[in-house]
Amino acid sequence: MNQPLTGIRVADFSHVMAGPFASHLLRLMGAEVIKVEPKHGDQFRNYSPDAGFEGMSPPFIAANVGKKSIALDLKDPAEAAIARAIVERSDVLIENFRPGVMARLGLSYDAVRKSNPSLIYCSVSGYGQNSPQRDWPAIDNIVQATAGMMMLSGGEGEPPVRVGFPIVDTLAGQTAALAILGAIVQRQATGQGAHIDVSMFDATLAFMTSAITPYLVTGQAMKRMGNTGYSGLPTASLFTCGDGRQISLGIVQANQFAAFARLVGREDWLSDERFATPAARRANFNTVHDELARTFATRSAAEWEAELSANGIPCGMIRTVNEAVELASDAGLLHVAIPGIPQIGSLAIPNAGFQMEPGSPGTAEPPPRLDEHRDEIIAWLEDEGAFSGTAAGGN
Repeated sequence: MNQPLTGIRVADFSHVMAGPFASHLLRLMGAEVIKVEPKHGDQFRNYSPDAGFEGMSPPFIAANVGKKSIALDLKDPAEAAIARAIVERSDVLIENFRPGVMARLGLSYDAVRKSNPSLIYCSVSGYGQNSPQRDWPAIDNIVQATAGMMMLSGGEGEPPVRVGFPIVDTLAGQTAALAILGAIVQRQATGQGAHIDVSMFDATLAFMTSAITPYLVTGQAMKRMGNTGYSGLPTASLFTCGDGRQISLGIVQANQFAAFARLVGREDWLSDERFATPAARRANFNTVHDELARTFATRSAAEWEAELSANGIPCGMIRTVNEAVELASDAGLLHVAIPGIPQIGSLAIPNAGFQMEPGSPGTAEPPPRLDEHRDEIIAWLEDEGAFSGTAAGGN
């Protein structure tokens, strides 16, 4: 089945998560991704305390299914020639080295565009290629700190809170993939390539627009609301149910509040001035929250979730990651076999997060072993007339 990016080739020089997640999304949409790794491999291959994964750690699997791997020493002239030959025949290059590294390797945008002027070259870094902080080292939790993200979660006066997964890496990769798709469309119209500069810091600020823009407009930073929603309403908060489990309520519209009041037999709320308007409910936050808390304590979280959802009232029971995976439909997961590692075998991983017909995203191909596709890639380059077999080097 053809997918939207069938026929697009990506030379992926990136490692860990931000860059690989960008090429992962492109791969799920049909692109061919050649993962150019150092001789020791992407460090994410062994990002697990369990040595039995043999270079297939769960974090590595998460962003590398369906790719091809070739391991190259880019400081070796013969192997650098292989890298250049791959780039010359690719539509997209992705790299996430510190600014200046690719130039020192002879693979800067200005260098490679001479032989491939239509190339879309995407650089992902902590703070961008030209910012005053360009040379600052950065990983996910560092940018969560410097971008203000850690001061958005939790309550007022509480310590900063890190989002519990590498959200900056993931959103930076998604931003890069979006930019690459835009450049592909632009190239169809102009025939020209592009250089994309994705800063993890800038991508995070863009992702945080619902917090950043109110500050830019009013000059006032948003208050930290803990487990209360963006609206600041007590009806969009967290409640403990009769079984001890918690449910997150999301009532932000007048019709939703009225429906909820009638459903729970509290029509008196609708005539109580403390409950009458969103502004009144905010002003009487604790009173309203306490009333709802007593209501939710009468039944289990699962019962509330089922009944409220059936009546169009937004809510969701707090689930662990394990429970969320069980809730996911097969249509939202990829099923991939990982040969040669018995403790993994066949597994499911998240898909691209959307469905589309025709051309739905996905792949059933496993992530590559380190250097697994060297012979295939060298044979392809030789067929393309890139160099002779002796010039291509060996393992």
